[in-house]
Amino acid sequence: MTVQREDSMDTTAKIPLLPNNKTVGFSANSVDKEMTPEETIAALKKELKELKSFKSKAEKRYAKEQALKPYQAELISLQQYLEDTKKRMIILFEGRDAAGKGGTIRRISRYMNEKHYRVVALGKPTEHQRTQWYFQRYVEQFPHGGELVMFDRSWYNRAMVEPVFGFCSDEEHKSFMKGVVGFEKDLVRQGTILIKIYFSVTKSEQAKRFKRRKTDPLRQWKLSEVDIQAQDRWDDFTNAKYDMLRRSHNSTTPWTIVRSNNKQAARLNVLKVILNSVPYTRVNPELDFIPDPKIVVSGSREIETMEADRIKKGKFKA
Repeated sequence: MTVQREDSMDTTAKIPLLPNNKTVGFSANSVDKEMTPEETIAALKKELKELKSFKSKAEKRYAKEQALKPYQAELISLQQYLEDTKKRMIILFEGRDAAGKGGTIRRISRYMNEKHYRVVALGKPTEHQRTQWYFQRYVEQFPHGGELVMFDRSWYNRAMVEPVFGFCSDEEHKSFMKGVVGFEKDLVRQGTILIKIYFSVTKSEQAKRFKRRKTDPLRQWKLSEVDIQAQDRWDDFTNAKYDMLRRSHNSTTPWTIVRSNNKQAARLNVLKVILNSVPYTRVNPELDFIPDPKIVVSGSREIETMEADRIKKGKFKA
């Protein structure tokens, strides 16, 4: 039997990695045999600092996820209410690119019964779909009794992305804005619970998230041609946002605006908004179900804020 000498073993084997592929813990590779004692101490201090930083970040991420769990448990009870009453529920997630829609949807659905919810993210319409009634391909995805459907972008593509990038004609845009309120009121009148959430992120925060997507190989797939142009067309999107809110916010199908620069705060408050929309039996009535007014504002308040900024500064605030 061959026995491997201790001094020939790979001293970094089975040691977990930091995000930058460095090992967690001290290894022989971090210390050069030619180093002076002072250089060795400096190298080990540097590695210790990285280890502490990694541990701190991991602990923070864990704490954030733990803070969501009581509300995620409430969502399971909400699902049971929908199933028992055969209610239909639709949640629209709208907002600029990199505003935090996808991450929030993942936190909402993490522990839910997958038999009773769906996430819908439709791509470009086919040539055949372009000849149909505009809402038809969305209606085909609507929930049945007892089901929740979350739209990661919705029919409001025609209110923002399509007109900004010229993907629809002026006439098609006008027709949509004229008919969308009646369409949604019909849904509510026929018993569908409809929640419309708009994620509002600042230009600087969006730029920061785009930069991360460019450099992170695990996130590069999120960066599309539309994303790349989003910063240059910022004011166009802001104008489209104002027009959309002004013409589609109403007491029957209101918009809820969520400030999403802080992803954790946005996710937590979206959970509260959803839970407050349904009269289910709460698992823990002692939880704080009140949304943070600094994070969640009504569509009407957002319209007023944007109009005030236009008067003061000559243009809308995002």
